Amino acid sequence: MTLDAVAFDLDETLAVPTRDRETLLSEAVEATDAPSLTRQAYLDAHREHLTAETREPIFEALLAGHDTETSPEDLATAYRERVTGALVPVAGVERLLDDLRRTYRLGLLTNGPVVAQHDKIRALGWTDAFDALLVTGSLEAGKPDARAFETLLAELGTTAERTAYVGDDVEADVAGAAAAGLKPVQVCYPGGPDPDPRAAAHVERDSLVADLADVLAAL
Repeated sequence: MTLDAVAFDLDETLAVPTRDRETLLSEAVEATDAPSLTRQAYLDAHREHLTAETREPIFEALLAGHDTETSPEDLATAYRERVTGALVPVAGVERLLDDLRRTYRLGLLTNGPVVAQHDKIRALGWTDAFDALLVTGSLEAGKPDARAFETLLAELGTTAERTAYVGDDVEADVAGAAAAGLKPVQVCYPGGPDPDPRAAAHVERDSLVADLADVLAAL
């Protein structure tokens, strides 16, 4: 069946940090004189606040119980600035998006707070790169909840069986898209999740630009 639309995850799929997130978090902690925080603790708190406006609720939860004068707002700002500043597109991906848009309706569905994710999208220059651009902070639910994908389909004006979703996370992206009836394409890279059998196809991130069009045509 021919696809009508292709949608993407953002982080670790279309754009990657030039420095690891653990380092960026440590820098934000040091800059705001906050107590030490682990990347895993941040990820756990992030999953609980996928529909937030900012990262403040995440850091409020992480700072709870600590004797500190650091405000969640200051820590959220410091981390956002560092993450956005370190994010770069996968090489050649803008050309890929332009080429795909000639054939498919193009979507972006990214988990995270509104301010943080839109800050990344603006910094990358991608505010007009998609026909539907959704950040879960402004939605009823985040990935892998089917409601996030249903909103995406409504914005794209397409159906699940005629839409591919390209992402790296096996639960949020692959399992979530599969459960919602979309065709998941898993982006794989060294140190990332193993290829998941729930994906309709797999593509290496280093060859995303060269190979994705053919992968999509074969679905």
